[in-house]
Amino acid sequence: MMKRIGIKDVAKEAGVSIATVSYVINNKGGQSLSEETKERVWKAVNKLNYVPNLSARILANNKSNLIGVVIPQTETDKEFMFANPFYAEFLSSLELTARKRGYHVLISGANADENYIEVAKKRNLDGIVILGVYPKDTLADIQNSGIPTVIIDSYIKSYHFNTVGTDDCYAGYTATKYLLEKGHKKIAIVTGSTLEKGVNQERVRGYQDALSEYEIPVEKRYICTGTVDFEYGEEVAENIAKMKDEITAVFCTADIMALGLLKGLTKFAIRVPEDISIMGFDNTFISKISTPALTTVNQNISIKGERAAKMIIGLLEEQLKGKQDYIVPIEIVERESVREV
Repeated sequence: MMKRIGIKDVAKEAGVSIATVSYVINNKGGQSLSEETKERVWKAVNKLNYVPNLSARILANNKSNLIGVVIPQTETDKEFMFANPFYAEFLSSLELTARKRGYHVLISGANADENYIEVAKKRNLDGIVILGVYPKDTLADIQNSGIPTVIIDSYIKSYHFNTVGTDDCYAGYTATKYLLEKGHKKIAIVTGSTLEKGVNQERVRGYQDALSEYEIPVEKRYICTGTVDFEYGEEVAENIAKMKDEITAVFCTADIMALGLLKGLTKFAIRVPEDISIMGFDNTFISKISTPALTTVNQNISIKGERAAKMIIGLLEEQLKGKQDYIVPIEIVERESVREV
């Protein structure tokens, strides 16, 4: 077995003390080390291919340069983290922004009953980004922990946390109004679990507000609630197909469900948009490559991830003062899945 090179080996090769090697590789100030000494240390590091032990570096600096992204799971043992392209796009943007600033990202799912602060402490995280719905009683724990935290896509009000999100009620209203302006009056909505203070609840509220503005009554049977995944979209197609002589359009509160619905409707010989129009939400890459290409609400996922990273790093480096909330702008992206009636 190949011997792991340690800090003692570097010190011996460079002819200096272990403490001197530590000062050099951790870039600690306050030590009057000559340039010649520093150069000897780095030559030894490169010659021996020494990789500093992360745990030791954390102990030395009291900083891990690790940002945790916690994604609460609303359903036990549900593997949906990367099944929905939203997460991939959000995390890719956040990770790239963090990496450019010298930080690494650790992704963790968390069960509904799991303590997020315990996750952060076990992993020696400098800060955490919490995405989505989480139990109310964790707020006090997060606040008391002192760990810098940014909360994404949550409507639980707090004066203590910076947030990044979308005005989901307005986005739901805008999507529904777009369909109404295209002449659709009987509009169904396919959405995820409408938990209190969650994004789906807000998007449904926007849908209802738009119908009310046009003096169209809300039909409860037009509101289809399930899980935010492709399978549910495909499954709900049977219910939508039964209403094909009534509804002319469906607003899906996530692209992944809209794509499932598109596929599911083909089993019932229902054409999109000729028979039923479909509107998505997110503007993930799959909305561009579906057949037909999906008309959707662009919530600028990449900007959301970038802002989340900049906000948590700003807190860690004490560049942000006071509470900040950033609302990502939305827009309608017109493609092929909605027709005018």
